[in-house]
Amino acid sequence: MAEKGIAYIQGLIPNRYPLLLIDRVLEEGENWVKVLKNVTINEPFFVGHFPAEPVMPGNLILEGMAQAAGVLVARSLPKTSIGYLVGVDRAKFRKPVLPGDQLIYEARLVKARAGFYHVQAVATVQGERVAEAVIALALGANASG
Repeated sequence: MAEKGIAYIQGLIPNRYPLLLIDRVLEEGENWVKVLKNVTINEPFFVGHFPAEPVMPGNLILEGMAQAAGVLVARSLPKTSIGYLVGVDRAKFRKPVLPGDQLIYEARLVKARAGFYHVQAVATVQGERVAEAVIALALGANASG
């Protein structure tokens, strides 16, 4: 499978700058996806988190996981539907994510039933796990679809 860039991602999920937190789909299968986020010092959140020692905020790592889950789920949905984040379970942060890191999100579908999706998401940097969570998405109407 060839990598798929930002146009592909924007065709699936509605997030845009400054809250589009994934850059490229590296690999995908029927029930999983692997996504890249290049973390640069130019990210707007580093201005305040933290100026002397920049660290990517944990809530934004979770948002990146949710966006990877959204890409996974949206591939099989009509454009009139969208997956909304409705839950985060078992979130753990293991290491800080710093400017210059390449953050890899792997999302795997665990359960899909009646418009609800549970996705196991793992974030790694250089093969080391930095965060993980179970992301819950619910289908809703896509206003832009």
